[in-house]
Amino acid sequence: MRISIPHMGNLYIPLKALFQRLDVEFIVPPLTNQRTLSLGVRYSPEGLCIPFKLTLGNLIEVAELGAETLLMPSGYGTCRLGYYARTQEQVLHDLGYDIEMIQLGVSEQKFFGLLKIIKRLSNGASWFDIISAFRFGMRKLNALDRMEKLVQKVRAVETEKGTANRLYDEVISAIDEADSDKVLEMVEEDYSIRLDQVPRDSQDRPLIVGIVGEFYVLLEPFSNFDVERELGKLGVEVRRTTFISEWIKFSLFLNPLGIKEKDRIHKAALPYLKRDIGGDGWESIGEKVLHNKEYDGLVHLAPFTCLPEIMAQNIMPTTRENIPVLTILCDEQTSKTGMLTRLEAFVDLLERKRRGSKCDRKMVAI
Repeated sequence: MRISIPHMGNLYIPLKALFQRLDVEFIVPPLTNQRTLSLGVRYSPEGLCIPFKLTLGNLIEVAELGAETLLMPSGYGTCRLGYYARTQEQVLHDLGYDIEMIQLGVSEQKFFGLLKIIKRLSNGASWFDIISAFRFGMRKLNALDRMEKLVQKVRAVETEKGTANRLYDEVISAIDEADSDKVLEMVEEDYSIRLDQVPRDSQDRPLIVGIVGEFYVLLEPFSNFDVERELGKLGVEVRRTTFISEWIKFSLFLNPLGIKEKDRIHKAALPYLKRDIGGDGWESIGEKVLHNKEYDGLVHLAPFTCLPEIMAQNIMPTTRENIPVLTILCDEQTSKTGMLTRLEAFVDLLERKRRGSKCDRKMVAI
């Protein structure tokens, strides 16, 4: 059995580690690129969003490499994500690929439901081996997300632009290659020190911009023109609201206080949105309310035609929380040049707003 998934950020690294420990062949999906997009656009039904097109393109690429069982993240409720796997499976069969599509979603059984899927794919591995492999994969995922958060802070204040990105690319490879908990711990400690030693402007207090929006376009850099690195080049510290490790923790388990994190976000959004509208639209509103005093601004990423995020986009300007929001619609027709121009203008607006606030405080003092 040869297993693979569509490319989605660094998700392939923990899954690769998990299946290797279970002696199951895992085909690493090719890095999402222009060919991936071209394949997805060519074979997607008209009107579907960029996550569908890019994941379909990835699935075709891994099927070309010999993958027989494809894992596709799934959703429930009003988001179309729940229908992706079945539609994409039919497209692949029409193209002549003999594959099986398995949906990875959050069932009522949560963690145990996911373990049952892994058990089915494990070639008869024991439950002890399955849980051990899952824990190792989660350790890699947690390490990746912790390192990414460190890099987001360093990018904004480093004196030599690109240093943090270079170290980040190195640590991703090192975490991928780590074959034990001890090696993984050493890699994370080593690169934490190296990132901490990156020369930086000690006088600089960077703008802080939150990144909210639909799950896939938040996590897959190709789909959003690598907006986080571009903001880092502009001296902005990025605070992305979604990390896969946190999503798994809050979706499959309860947090240490016994409170579901999404409930806290939904409660914050209640003055403006009373119910789930599918996808991540409810969360996008709630994140704006929760981080109003923490962030200088928000970049809202949304796939073109995504109804939950379109609704969130229209609600955001009406909230009491006075924080600027830039919505970027992601599609194959979107121009990177246009996106960069809008980002530069947005950052300039935030800098002027911050300077204006300082002037207002001085006038009050006088």
